[in-house]
Amino acid sequence: MAANRSATADRRARIEEMRRAEQARERRNRFLTIGLSGAVVLALVGFGGWVITKENDKKEEQQAAAKAPIKDEKSWDAKKLTRNHVTTPVKYDMKPPVGGDHNPVWQNCNGDVYDKPVNDVNAVHSLEHGAVWVTYTKKAASGDVDALKAKVKKTPYSLMSPYEDQAAPIMLSAWGKQVAVDKADDPRVDAFFTKYVNGPQTPEPGAACTGGVGAEGQGGAGMGQ
Repeated sequence: MAANRSATADRRARIEEMRRAEQARERRNRFLTIGLSGAVVLALVGFGGWVITKENDKKEEQQAAAKAPIKDEKSWDAKKLTRNHVTTPVKYDMKPPVGGDHNPVWQNCNGDVYDKPVNDVNAVHSLEHGAVWVTYTKKAASGDVDALKAKVKKTPYSLMSPYEDQAAPIMLSAWGKQVAVDKADDPRVDAFFTKYVNGPQTPEPGAACTGGVGAEGQGGAGMGQ
């Protein structure tokens, strides 16, 4: 009888010990789950903060670039650049031109890349609408030309075309603004785009860059803007 009571007590003790061990494992697992969840949340919060900081830094860099002067940039007095619409040829004082009288129809400039020269009088109208015009000669390296084409294609309010009668292998023009570079990776290229694509120099900000003259020539409905 005493032996049975002792065996029963031992079994109860073992069961109780197993129950306490199971409870301890559950607590450890619970703490581990909570810890992992907390670590994931902290990681997500940290990543989100990093992304926001990165975006803020990018915006600040762009704002700084938009305010900073561009080395060797040429500027013309916007008030002296006439803006009459004409259908006759125009003789410009600079090549490529950065402003002046121009054709009533603009050159399409919604990231348009032209393999043949475009008419100055149409491209100047594009500049009036806020476009940056990238031009290049045969002296420009093919890799640089390809890189600039890729940049223009993804940038609304920009266009690109060959222009042999210019002083440098690559030139960037906006209304009243121009800079010459030798390479596509010149930091002034990004600075010029940041500063002047539909920038503060634009006489008609937000005006159309589609519906004008395309690669096939006259074919737009846009007039008088």
